[in-house]
Amino acid sequence: MRTSRRPSLLPLLALCALAPPTQAYELYNEDDGATVLNAELGAGFGWYSASRNYRGNPEQYPGRMHWQEGYAKYGLTGSTDKLGAGSVYGGLSMLSSGTWGDGDIGAITAGTERTSALEDAFLGWRSGDAIPWLGQDGVDFSFGRQLVTVDGFLITDDGFNTGKAFSPIPGVSDGRFDRGGAFYLGQRLAFGNTAVLKLGGTEGLHGSLIWLKSDNPGQSKTEMAVATVDYSTPIGSLGSTYVRGLDVDERYVFGDRGERKGMNIYSIRGQGNAGIENADFAFEVARQEKRSGSQRGMFFDAGYTFVDTPWQPTVSYRYSRYSEGWDFFFQGGYRGRYQGEVAVNYGGSVTANMEINDVLLQLKPTERLTLNAMAFDFKQMSRRDELDFSAREIDLFLDWQVTDHVTLSPLVGFYKPDKWQGNGGVQSGSAATNVYLQFIVWLSF
Repeated sequence: MRTSRRPSLLPLLALCALAPPTQAYELYNEDDGATVLNAELGAGFGWYSASRNYRGNPEQYPGRMHWQEGYAKYGLTGSTDKLGAGSVYGGLSMLSSGTWGDGDIGAITAGTERTSALEDAFLGWRSGDAIPWLGQDGVDFSFGRQLVTVDGFLITDDGFNTGKAFSPIPGVSDGRFDRGGAFYLGQRLAFGNTAVLKLGGTEGLHGSLIWLKSDNPGQSKTEMAVATVDYSTPIGSLGSTYVRGLDVDERYVFGDRGERKGMNIYSIRGQGNAGIENADFAFEVARQEKRSGSQRGMFFDAGYTFVDTPWQPTVSYRYSRYSEGWDFFFQGGYRGRYQGEVAVNYGGSVTANMEINDVLLQLKPTERLTLNAMAFDFKQMSRRDELDFSAREIDLFLDWQVTDHVTLSPLVGFYKPDKWQGNGGVQSGSAATNVYLQFIVWLSF
């Protein structure tokens, strides 16, 4: 892998529609849900192929590659309101993952990763109606190892699932960043240590105070404090997020990750229909203050669903922009809508020094079948970088819930970069269109 390449930070599930289906098997239920214990099992397996790669080694990887990924998550969740005021809840789970074949085309996994490890281990308390002036469940406190998502695009999860091929520190290839592969399926999402206090429920004025410590080497094991405040109404919400970078693990620092210690991030965001039925709007504008200077990141999207038209088509446009030194942080999809398949996962960074326009068309022939088409234009703003990641991409995919337990997600993508390895890009062979294929089976029981 060329050390000048900025690594992508998005382990994507399905490009725009369904997350893996989740279900639970009830093991115990007392007094109509007063005390509940559930068993949960989810799994996924994906087959992938591409006509070009982005590994920077044309002799070892001249072009087409094939690989597979899989994971299984298994555990228990439960809750009870019999221990006093409010209710206590918690979860405990394990996750097994692996990558086979050639490894992915972006030099993240090698195809030999196999790992089973603890995923969730958390406890929490909700106040119920014990504090009436804060509303129902006006206090929600949880701690431990768990998935934490903050509204907006700054913190989605801790799901950058690297493998043995990921070596962003020059001269270091000892596997210290290996997290068990399954980079694309990306289900290792929980932060290693958390404390989350939510106040005010989800309506009107509400907010949160959060402490997070990542145990992900691909995120330099960043530790941070977060505060949010929101005001929600039936037509939408406005809010603000503040993030303070507390620390990083120096053994895993690469690029500008060392600047996360002491970094401040501020954002203003909003989403809703603005009183227009079947419309959907969202935006966020964020600023990072770090030692090297101030950076900006933002997005805006607008969409509309034609509910009275056959197949209920949805049309949506999104614009996003990142300044040259923007740290992508723990960013993920914008409310489940991501920044392309090849571009953001494998083909090069779209997370800094980039302006992106994309359009979505979505159709629902049935309740269980969703058809999607997305088109992207990636324009690198500054030419001071050694590499040029400007490109265009089209992705066609569907999500078919075959049964309550099985969902199929085939996809074909067409990625056309402006440059290739021979003239300032990262794609192998030439700047011809890379045809990318994937087929994923999601299982839940």
